Amino acid sequence: MSKTKIIKINPKNPQINKIRQAALIIKNGGTVAFPTETVYGLGANALNAKAVKKIFKAKKRPADNPLIVHINKYDDLRILTDKIPPLTKKITRKYWPGPLTILVKKSKNVPDPTTGGQKTVAVRMPSNKIARLLIKESGVPVAAPSANLFGKPSPTSAKHVIDDLYGRVDAIVDGGTTDIGLESTVLDITKKVPILLRPGKITKENLRGIIKIKLDQSLTGKRTKISKPRSPGMKYKHYTPNARVILLKNSIKNVDQRISELVQIYQNKKKRVGIVTTQKNKKYKSNLTLFLGKDPKKIAKNLFSVFRKFDSQKIDILLIQEIADNDLGFAIMNRLNKAAYQVITK
Repeated sequence: MSKTKIIKINPKNPQINKIRQAALIIKNGGTVAFPTETVYGLGANALNAKAVKKIFKAKKRPADNPLIVHINKYDDLRILTDKIPPLTKKITRKYWPGPLTILVKKSKNVPDPTTGGQKTVAVRMPSNKIARLLIKESGVPVAAPSANLFGKPSPTSAKHVIDDLYGRVDAIVDGGTTDIGLESTVLDITKKVPILLRPGKITKENLRGIIKIKLDQSLTGKRTKISKPRSPGMKYKHYTPNARVILLKNSIKNVDQRISELVQIYQNKKKRVGIVTTQKNKKYKSNLTLFLGKDPKKIAKNLFSVFRKFDSQKIDILLIQEIADNDLGFAIMNRLNKAAYQVITK
């Protein structure tokens, strides 16, 4: 594959003829990157093992890392599972379409490559207009992990996808920037008490408002080694810019002074140092300081885009201060901990 087709589509009023161009590629077993409300996904026919393997090859993704399957309507769930848990309608009635992925027992229709060899399949119904129409016109459930090279920051614009995957996929749908900026929440509902596997825009507090849930041990710090990931984002290092990310905990007594010391230390070693800050007009003697915002929604929306800006400036060391991990902050800190090369606590 040498050339990737770029299909620009209006996110508010998607042109159906262009949607059908992209859908035809998926129907024919190809790969198409497209926007969702969370991040851009790299899609292929979830029921076609050969097509799904193209996703793994394009992304350089480990074969045991399961994919999320995207559907257009609730009844499509019956294609993917023979056993719909009793809680499903209660949860999906509130959060579908939207950034919530559920794990259910997979049916024989779902090939092993789609689930990374797992007996469960991750499913969600996106709310993005382009995504919904693309799935509908494709006529099949669409497997779609984030449309980036494995381990890199997830893409929130078509440019990010082009930077990573041009020449590696059949087409890229340019539908503007994504709204949320973080990948979907993943909830395993095959258990008696559902287990939160990956936090996202739908927070643990949101879920606990309607059902009882547990947190997977990987989210509580009780388990660090995962042999068989049940969900994307569990086993491997993710969301990482080229720079080495150093996360500074709030337990540090004088964090501003510590940041300034680290900038000096690394610059003396001829390293280019970047700083992500949530404090507007904060001045550091770094090579590049970017303000991420104070509102968790803005932080989430801009995080991966900011990571890529630092990459474009050839930053070697990236210093980031911890934020409060309640509500959406819990999901943001999950991504930062996954990206961190080092965590400084004092």
